[in-house]
Amino acid sequence: MAIEIIREVSGTALPLPGDNIDTDRIIPARFLKSISFAGLEEHLFEDDRAQIAAQGGEPHPFSDPRYDAAAILAVNANFGCGSSREHAPQAIRRRGIRAVIGESFSEIFFGNAVALGLPCVTAPPEAVDKLIEMVARDPALLVSVDLAAMQVTAGSHRFAISMPAAARDGFLDGSWDATGLLLDRYEEVETVAARLPYVGR
Repeated sequence: MAIEIIREVSGTALPLPGDNIDTDRIIPARFLKSISFAGLEEHLFEDDRAQIAAQGGEPHPFSDPRYDAAAILAVNANFGCGSSREHAPQAIRRRGIRAVIGESFSEIFFGNAVALGLPCVTAPPEAVDKLIEMVARDPALLVSVDLAAMQVTAGSHRFAISMPAAARDGFLDGSWDATGLLLDRYEEVETVAARLPYVGR
Protein backbone atom coordinates (compact mmCIF):
# COMPACT_ATOMS: atom_id res chain seq x y z
CA MET A 1 0.00 0.00 0.00
CA ALA A 2 1.57 3.28 -1.13
CA ILE A 3 1.67 6.18 1.30
CA GLU A 4 -0.24 9.17 -0.06
CA ILE A 5 1.61 12.48 0.08
CA ILE A 6 -0.67 15.51 -0.16
CA ARG A 7 1.16 18.65 -1.26
CA GLU A 8 -1.52 20.44 -3.24
CA VAL A 9 -5.24 20.15 -3.90
CA SER A 10 -6.69 21.89 -6.95
CA GLY A 11 -10.15 22.06 -8.46
CA THR A 12 -13.35 24.01 -8.29
CA ALA A 13 -14.81 24.99 -4.93
CA LEU A 14 -18.16 24.84 -3.18
CA PRO A 15 -19.10 27.87 -1.05
CA LEU A 16 -20.85 27.17 2.27
CA PRO A 17 -21.21 30.42 4.22
CA GLY A 18 -22.22 30.55 7.88
CA ASP A 19 -20.57 30.21 11.28
CA ASN A 20 -20.94 27.33 13.75
CA ILE A 21 -22.10 24.71 11.26
CA ASP A 22 -22.27 21.63 13.47
CA THR A 23 -21.86 17.96 12.71
CA ASP A 24 -25.58 17.23 13.11
CA ARG A 25 -26.27 19.59 10.22
CA ILE A 26 -23.44 18.08 8.19
CA ILE A 27 -24.77 14.53 8.63
CA PRO A 28 -27.97 14.16 10.72
CA ALA A 29 -27.85 11.61 13.53
CA ARG A 30 -30.42 9.28 12.00
CA PHE A 31 -27.89 8.34 9.30
CA LEU A 32 -25.31 7.08 11.79
CA LYS A 33 -26.88 3.64 12.19
CA SER A 34 -25.01 2.08 9.28
CA ILE A 35 -22.15 -0.31 10.04
CA SER A 36 -20.02 1.31 7.33
CA PHE A 37 -19.48 4.82 6.00
CA ALA A 38 -20.56 3.86 2.47
CA GLY A 39 -23.23 6.12 1.03
CA LEU A 40 -23.02 8.77 3.75
CA GLU A 41 -22.27 11.42 1.13
CA GLU A 42 -25.84 11.10 -0.17
CA HIS A 43 -27.14 12.55 3.12
CA LEU A 44 -24.77 15.52 3.50
CA PHE A 45 -26.79 18.46 4.83
CA GLU A 46 -29.96 16.52 4.12
CA ASP A 47 -32.17 18.51 6.51
CA ASP A 48 -30.77 21.89 5.44
CA ARG A 49 -31.24 20.94 1.79
CA ALA A 50 -34.81 19.77 2.35
CA GLN A 51 -35.72 22.92 4.28
CA ILE A 52 -34.38 25.21 1.56
CA ALA A 53 -36.11 23.17 -1.15
CA ALA A 54 -39.42 23.41 0.71
CA GLN A 55 -39.06 27.18 0.90
CA GLY A 56 -38.53 27.36 -2.84
CA GLY A 57 -35.37 29.45 -2.70
CA GLU A 58 -32.00 29.03 -4.34
CA PRO A 59 -30.75 25.45 -3.91
CA HIS A 60 -28.42 24.55 -1.08
CA PRO A 61 -24.82 24.49 -2.40
CA PHE A 62 -24.70 20.70 -1.94
CA SER A 63 -27.84 20.42 -4.10
CA ASP A 64 -26.60 22.83 -6.76
CA PRO A 65 -25.33 20.90 -9.82
CA ARG A 66 -22.84 23.68 -10.57
CA TYR A 67 -20.78 22.40 -7.62
CA ASP A 68 -21.11 18.66 -8.29
CA ALA A 69 -17.43 18.32 -9.21
CA ALA A 70 -16.06 20.58 -6.46
CA ALA A 71 -12.87 19.34 -4.79
CA ILE A 72 -12.58 22.16 -2.24
CA LEU A 73 -15.05 23.37 0.38
CA ALA A 74 -15.00 26.99 1.58
CA VAL A 75 -16.54 27.62 5.03
CA ASN A 76 -16.55 30.26 7.76
CA ALA A 77 -15.87 30.00 11.51
CA ASN A 78 -16.04 27.02 13.90
CA PHE A 79 -16.96 24.54 11.19
CA GLY A 80 -17.66 21.00 12.42
CA CYS A 81 -18.56 21.95 15.99
CA GLY A 82 -20.96 19.88 18.09
CA SER A 83 -20.69 16.12 18.54
CA SER A 84 -17.46 14.34 17.70
CA ARG A 85 -18.85 12.07 14.98
CA GLU A 86 -16.29 10.90 12.45
CA HIS A 87 -19.16 10.52 9.98
CA ALA A 88 -19.07 14.26 9.21
CA PRO A 89 -15.62 14.41 7.56
CA GLN A 90 -16.21 10.91 6.14
CA ALA A 91 -19.33 12.14 4.31
CA ILE A 92 -17.55 15.26 3.07
CA ARG A 93 -14.56 13.33 1.74
CA ARG A 94 -16.77 10.67 0.14
CA ARG A 95 -18.59 13.48 -1.67
CA GLY A 96 -15.31 14.25 -3.47
CA ILE A 97 -14.09 17.13 -1.32
CA ARG A 98 -10.30 16.92 -0.93
CA ALA A 99 -9.58 20.08 1.11
CA VAL A 100 -11.49 22.55 3.28
CA ILE A 101 -10.67 26.24 3.65
CA GLY A 102 -12.21 28.07 6.60
CA GLU A 103 -11.76 30.64 9.33
CA SER A 104 -11.60 27.98 12.05
CA PHE A 105 -12.55 24.37 12.77
CA SER A 106 -13.69 22.35 15.73
CA GLU A 107 -10.63 20.59 17.16
CA ILE A 108 -12.20 17.13 17.01
CA PHE A 109 -13.50 17.64 13.46
CA PHE A 110 -10.04 18.79 12.42
CA GLY A 111 -8.38 15.72 13.94
CA ASN A 112 -10.88 13.35 12.31
CA ALA A 113 -10.34 15.08 8.95
CA VAL A 114 -6.55 14.76 9.19
CA ALA A 115 -6.91 11.02 9.86
CA LEU A 116 -8.83 10.74 6.57
CA GLY A 117 -6.36 12.73 4.50
CA LEU A 118 -8.64 15.77 4.32
CA PRO A 119 -6.58 18.95 4.89
CA CYS A 120 -8.45 21.73 6.72
CA VAL A 121 -6.61 25.04 6.42
CA THR A 122 -7.46 28.36 8.04
CA ALA A 123 -7.31 31.90 6.71
CA PRO A 124 -8.42 35.36 7.90
CA PRO A 125 -12.18 36.07 7.69
CA GLU A 126 -11.79 38.66 4.94
CA ALA A 127 -9.85 36.22 2.74
CA VAL A 128 -12.40 33.43 3.26
CA ASP A 129 -15.36 35.76 2.64
CA LYS A 130 -13.81 36.96 -0.61
CA LEU A 131 -13.17 33.38 -1.71
CA ILE A 132 -16.78 32.38 -0.93
CA GLU A 133 -18.01 35.41 -2.88
CA MET A 134 -15.78 34.59 -5.86
CA VAL A 135 -16.79 30.94 -6.19
CA ALA A 136 -20.46 31.78 -5.65
CA ARG A 137 -20.18 34.18 -8.58
CA ASP A 138 -18.09 31.82 -10.72
CA PRO A 139 -18.51 28.10 -9.87
CA ALA A 140 -15.96 27.19 -12.56
CA LEU A 141 -13.18 29.19 -10.88
CA LEU A 142 -10.08 27.05 -10.31
CA VAL A 143 -8.83 27.09 -6.71
CA SER A 144 -5.52 25.67 -5.51
CA VAL A 145 -4.56 24.84 -1.92
CA ASP A 146 -0.77 24.59 -1.73
CA LEU A 147 0.33 22.99 1.54
CA ALA A 148 4.02 23.31 0.69
CA ALA A 149 3.79 27.08 0.16
CA MET A 150 0.87 27.48 2.63
CA GLN A 151 -1.04 29.54 0.12
CA VAL A 152 -4.39 29.51 -1.68
CA THR A 153 -4.75 30.78 -5.21
CA ALA A 154 -8.16 31.51 -6.74
CA GLY A 155 -7.95 33.46 -9.97
CA SER A 156 -6.16 36.70 -9.11
CA HIS A 157 -6.95 36.25 -5.40
CA ARG A 158 -4.03 34.85 -3.39
CA PHE A 159 -3.77 34.57 0.37
CA ALA A 160 -1.77 32.84 3.08
CA ILE A 161 -3.19 29.92 5.01
CA SER A 162 -2.21 28.21 8.24
CA MET A 163 -2.34 24.74 9.75
CA PRO A 164 -0.69 23.16 12.80
CA ALA A 165 2.85 22.14 11.88
CA ALA A 166 2.38 18.48 12.83
CA ALA A 167 -0.65 18.12 10.55
CA ARG A 168 1.06 19.93 7.67
CA ASP A 169 4.17 17.78 8.01
CA GLY A 170 1.98 14.68 8.06
CA PHE A 171 0.38 15.57 4.74
CA LEU A 172 3.71 16.48 3.16
CA ASP A 173 5.49 13.26 4.17
CA GLY A 174 2.49 10.91 4.15
CA SER A 175 2.56 10.16 7.87
CA TRP A 176 -1.07 11.32 8.24
CA ASP A 177 -1.99 7.79 7.08
CA ALA A 178 -1.32 5.67 10.17
CA THR A 179 -2.82 2.52 8.65
CA GLY A 180 -0.79 2.95 5.49
CA LEU A 181 2.41 3.34 7.50
CA LEU A 182 1.73 0.11 9.36
CA LEU A 183 0.99 -1.81 6.17
CA ASP A 184 4.08 -0.43 4.43
CA ARG A 185 6.28 -1.66 7.27
CA TYR A 186 4.33 -4.74 8.25
CA GLU A 187 7.43 -6.88 8.58
CA GLU A 188 8.48 -4.69 11.50
CA VAL A 189 5.02 -5.07 13.04
CA GLU A 190 5.31 -8.86 12.83
CA THR A 191 8.82 -8.76 14.32
CA VAL A 192 7.61 -6.78 17.32
CA ALA A 193 4.52 -8.99 17.69
CA ALA A 194 6.73 -12.09 17.78
CA ARG A 195 8.59 -10.71 20.82
CA LEU A 196 5.43 -10.04 22.81
CA PRO A 197 4.35 -12.91 25.06
CA TYR A 198 0.71 -11.80 25.10
CA VAL A 199 0.20 -11.79 21.33
CA GLY A 200 -1.56 -14.97 20.23
CA ARG A 201 0.36 -17.30 17.97
